[in-house]
Amino acid sequence: MLDKKNLILIGIGVLLLVIGFICLATGPADNPVSLTVAPLILVLAYLVVIPLGILFGGKKQNKE
Repeated sequence: MLDKKNLILIGIGVLLLVIGFICLATGPADNPVSLTVAPLILVLAYLVVIPLGILFGGKKQNKE
């Protein structure tokens, strides 16, 4: 089950996706922000933050 930490990481990932797509859509096609910064933010969100939010497991507690 997803924990609170997992949901926070996934939320940060979605926020980074929104920021990345906004940066990608701004300015002309040769804008340095849309050519370098936006792809880096999107790769960070897709390949690091969201998978970390899905796979990150907290300490399991035994209920005995």
